[in-house]
Amino acid sequence: MSGAGGKLASLGVALGPALALVMALTVGPALAAGSWVATAPGVRVALVEREVASATLPPPAAVSGGTIDSVGWRFRLPPGASVQARLCHAEGCMALGAAQGRSRALAGLPADAPLHFRFALAPVQRQAVAVQGLQVIVNYR
Repeated sequence: MSGAGGKLASLGVALGPALALVMALTVGPALAAGSWVATAPGVRVALVEREVASATLPPPAAVSGGTIDSVGWRFRLPPGASVQARLCHAEGCMALGAAQGRSRALAGLPADAPLHFRFALAPVQRQAVAVQGLQVIVNYR
């Protein structure tokens, strides 16, 4: 190629890798992902109709911004014990159907806000229950 068309074609070839690098550097931080883990002391749950809240499960100070992608949780119950459980964010709660699991129900909420568990005895449970090993794992973008 010769003339102006040839110069533009060679300019496009030269800018291709540079443009790709600029786009990667610009888009990279927006796609950055991470996770944080927090634990809380156990709680004693004694009533069916009154929830007990755990201590807050705060993110590390290094987490600033971002939104939740998924949340994993776990807690331990004595054999045969039954509770109703929720995992709560300042903007809403999700019901937990099992003592451990993973969910996207809180996806899109701020990842730098603390979480906490809420427990009540299941209607079939007649004795108080000690819930132990409270842990969350928050994956965020």
